[in-house]
Amino acid sequence: MAKDRPARAKDVHDAARAMPHVTVEVGNSGNHVYQVGGKSFVFFRNPRPDAFDPETGERYDDVIVIWVADEADKQALIQDQNSPFFTTPHFDGHPSILVRASRLGETGRQLITELVQEAWLSRASRRRADAWLATAGQ
Repeated sequence: MAKDRPARAKDVHDAARAMPHVTVEVGNSGNHVYQVGGKSFVFFRNPRPDAFDPETGERYDDVIVIWVADEADKQALIQDQNSPFFTTPHFDGHPSILVRASRLGETGRQLITELVQEAWLSRASRRRADAWLATAGQ
C-alpha cells in the first residue's frame, strides 16, 4: 500500500467528483457544492458568522462541510480537541462535520477520501449506494 500523504483541498474535490451520479453546483463566490440525487454531501462554505477565529473574530473563509452518517460518527470525529474537524452551534443536530481547508494537512488523503465516500453514501439513494458498494468491493 502506498504511503499516505497530508490531505489537500484538491483531494476533497477529487474524491467528490470520483463518486457516481455527482453534480456540482458553483455558488456566486465560486464555492463548490457536490450533490447526489439533488442532495448535498460536501460543500465549500462561504464565510459565515458562526465559524470564526476566536482570537481575531475574523470569519473563516475556507470551511468545508462534509456529511456524516449519524451523530455518533460526528462525535467520533470532533471529540478530539486536536482534530482538524469541528462543528458550530449552527450545525447542532445536523449530520455533518466542518474542517478548514488550511487544516486538511493534519489528516491524510486516505481519511479524507473515506470521509467523502461515506458522505456520498449517507446521501445517495439505497439503489445507488448498493451499486457503488458492489463495484467498490465493500
